[in-house]
Amino acid sequence: MDGPNLVRRGAAAVLAIAVCGGLSTLGPSAGRVQFAVAQRSSPPEPARAPEPPPPDCTRAKCVALTFDDGPAASTGELLDILAARRVKATFFLIGKNVAEYPELVRREHAAGHEIADHSYSHANLGRASKKKIRSELTRTQDAIRRASGVTPTMLRPPYGSTSRRLAEVTREMGLAQVLWTVDPQDWDSRDTEDVERQVLAAAKPGYIVLMHDIHRTTVRAVPKIIDRLAAQGYEFVTVSELFGGRLTPGKEYVQRNSGEPQGLP
Repeated sequence: MDGPNLVRRGAAAVLAIAVCGGLSTLGPSAGRVQFAVAQRSSPPEPARAPEPPPPDCTRAKCVALTFDDGPAASTGELLDILAARRVKATFFLIGKNVAEYPELVRREHAAGHEIADHSYSHANLGRASKKKIRSELTRTQDAIRRASGVTPTMLRPPYGSTSRRLAEVTREMGLAQVLWTVDPQDWDSRDTEDVERQVLAAAKPGYIVLMHDIHRTTVRAVPKIIDRLAAQGYEFVTVSELFGGRLTPGKEYVQRNSGEPQGLP
């Protein structure tokens, strides 16, 4: 009798091992199936809302706020101010400062601001040779491209100094020349309230406002400038938006004064 019992016990043991092995094989697969189901049932992330189109500056009261000579340590504070008010601006950058603060250039671009060339060393391009002009502009274009992936299509000549040579080179390089209509001389006064007064008194539809984000006194004037002009119905646009799109290389732009209507109801 011991022989048959021993056989039966051995067969039962083999069956138990087989069943347990099968269950252990199935276990992880079942877990994976449950995890996959849980993943599929997770709600999708909400889509980011598209940016609204820029205003029609033939009808809206548009003004372009522009900032020269950065980036600098104070640029981060200005970007916070602009973000809080949902205002887009245009930054004319010095190439050597771009090399020092590339992260601020990337932040400007990521926030939707317009980035443009202001020479590499703040050189007087109106009096420079073609060789000097090309060097100043090419080095700045390269620095901005490395920092942000953007290739600027606009130049602001330092000191507003231009020439036929500069017009020729910028035309060849695909750069429009952007000057300004309102200059509060913030580099000289270094007075926040004076900057506020001058900009608010001079701003008109179609104008380009020149300021410098390298001066904290100017940065601190920006909130009141934006708030007061917004209360008067102004829309804040980039320089390109002010003129309805891409500007003509080599041409000088001071304000939207082409004869088209501005600020109509």
